[in-house]
Amino acid sequence: MIITVTSYKGGVGKTTTAIHLACYLQQQGRDTLLVDGDPNRSSLAWEKRGSLPIKVVDERSAPKYIRDYENIVIDTSARPETEELQALADGCDLLLLPTTPDAMAIDALSLTVNALKTIGVNHYKVLLTIIPPKPTRDGEEAREFLTDAGIPLFKKGIRRLIVFQRAALQGVPVYEVSDRSSRNAWNDYVAVGKELING
Repeated sequence: MIITVTSYKGGVGKTTTAIHLACYLQQQGRDTLLVDGDPNRSSLAWEKRGSLPIKVVDERSAPKYIRDYENIVIDTSARPETEELQALADGCDLLLLPTTPDAMAIDALSLTVNALKTIGVNHYKVLLTIIPPKPTRDGEEAREFLTDAGIPLFKKGIRRLIVFQRAALQGVPVYEVSDRSSRNAWNDYVAVGKELING
């Protein structure tokens, strides 16, 4: 399975999602390679600050490794052009589109979805990320809006938790951070990973 994580907007948890889904797939006994195709090399930088339980490679060296892995997760650059979006879609089994529940991110997501419809791509799914805690209803309202628009959406979203920033600074998956919210943060991605595998 090849999963490509992309978004028109930066700051929506793209790298965090790519890393944690790759870690989840690896934990399920599925050898998983994380390919860093972001010009900022965010996944590689995360890995260099600590240690990840997955192989992380630059997209330019990926061809050497791909044949040895059952699953490939690709972290891409933000704001892909339509031609690039077509190429990304052609090269994967699922385009995963993370978005935060704020208006600007949803607007950017709408542009992505419209571009995908224009080029005839339908193997994509949206993941709500960085969802603020209650009593804020941003996450629920965004979910309702996307559902009403007929946009495919993961059942579980990723909550806004500071522990993800700590994980990035330490260069480890969130479940390795000593913090009382680590388990909750990891469980969000476990739920998404299960849905990814089970369809």
